[in-house]
Amino acid sequence: MSSELSAIIESLIFTSESAISTDRICELLDEFERDEIKSALTEIVACFQGRPGGFELVEVAGGWQFRTRPAFHSYITRQIKTRTSKFSQSALETLAIIAYRQPITRAEVEHLRGVDCGGVLKSLLEKHLVRILGKKDIPGRPLIYGTSKEFLDIFGLKDLKSLPTLKEIQSLDEIPQFERQEELQLEPEKVNLEESQLPLE
Repeated sequence: MSSELSAIIESLIFTSESAISTDRICELLDEFERDEIKSALTEIVACFQGRPGGFELVEVAGGWQFRTRPAFHSYITRQIKTRTSKFSQSALETLAIIAYRQPITRAEVEHLRGVDCGGVLKSLLEKHLVRILGKKDIPGRPLIYGTSKEFLDIFGLKDLKSLPTLKEIQSLDEIPQFERQEELQLEPEKVNLEESQLPLE
């Protein structure tokens, strides 16, 4: 692989405003073979993984992007004061349903949540986290929704297959074995207090 090609690809990724796809890189570098470019990308990823630097090359939202390593997040926030996206519980629930059940209609989302989702859905559309995929071929032809490229970008996902499975989500609630502890048993005489011993209100 040409070191010049690697340098060119790095510069394209570095100067791109958002994640740049392999197809786009190949389109821009038509003087190189696609296999050469794919090989160069693989080697660049391995190179950054093998060095103890502050950033890495990751595949996200269908493209390539340089990102700081998650381990250094707390240090980075000391320098930059960015406005983080805050989501309400209802927005997160709606977004999760759309992400896992797409394509899905508003009525189907509301059936699963049990509440009206019009305002939340509008907000997610305005933030470009959700997009309209078309209309469902049923009476009334309601709009069907799905997640966007921005959704993948914000949550650092390569594609929808990268979403955590239900089993992985449930495992977050499990208490590790070393953290489990038997409940302490109180002595019987301290539990069965006579009525005269109870504190007065």
